[in-house]
Amino acid sequence: MSSQIDKVVTELRGRILSGELPAGHRVVELQFTHELQVSRTPLRIALGELEREGLLERLPTRGFRVRNFSMGQIADAVDVRGVLEGMAARLAAELGLAQDMLAQMESCLELGQGLVDSATRTSSAVGAQQWADMNLRLHMLIVRSCGNTALEGALGFVSRTPMGGAGALTLQGVIPELETSFIRRAQSDHVDVVQAMRQGAGARAEAIMREHAYRSRENKKVLIARLPRGTEGRISPLSTTEK
Repeated sequence: MSSQIDKVVTELRGRILSGELPAGHRVVELQFTHELQVSRTPLRIALGELEREGLLERLPTRGFRVRNFSMGQIADAVDVRGVLEGMAARLAAELGLAQDMLAQMESCLELGQGLVDSATRTSSAVGAQQWADMNLRLHMLIVRSCGNTALEGALGFVSRTPMGGAGALTLQGVIPELETSFIRRAQSDHVDVVQAMRQGAGARAEAIMREHAYRSRENKKVLIARLPRGTEGRISPLSTTEK
């Protein structure tokens, strides 16, 4: 993803999560090409990315609107994802990891550590899109390693909930120290679960993935709550008073 598209995705994602763009709001291309000073092509690609994240839905005629969802729905989806991914990690550990799968997982770990180290050195936020892409890939590898297509299908359904999938982001660079601390712990979880799977420790791998999902849920609550709020008096769809 180009830096321009990444910038548009980050900006619009932040507006949606903060409630500045409320549920049901229709996204008008002309408005945002002017506000964000981009052409229609990168804007359309960015809108497609936000649709994949579950934040937007495509209208039957043309264009997109903001989906109606709550923090409670996000929490529920992440909890279920944790159960499914935990099961996948356990099954994969019990089956034994194929060498090519293990090599791909270790490549993800290496990339993730590089992103964390870079952010730590520069006291900045972790490269958001790079982390999201790596994170999604690693989680997908874990699921594919278990060889259970029914589990994959169920996980695909759950991940369509806004912010419920492994590739969903709340990283906005607003609180880089906090964001980096969350990612550093996530990286540690990744290392631990791959090690457990490599060793055939199914129960440990499952427990790590379920705890990993729990932390992801709680981190999302914290980061979303810290985003700048929308227009005064406008109710955010992500009220942190919910579950």
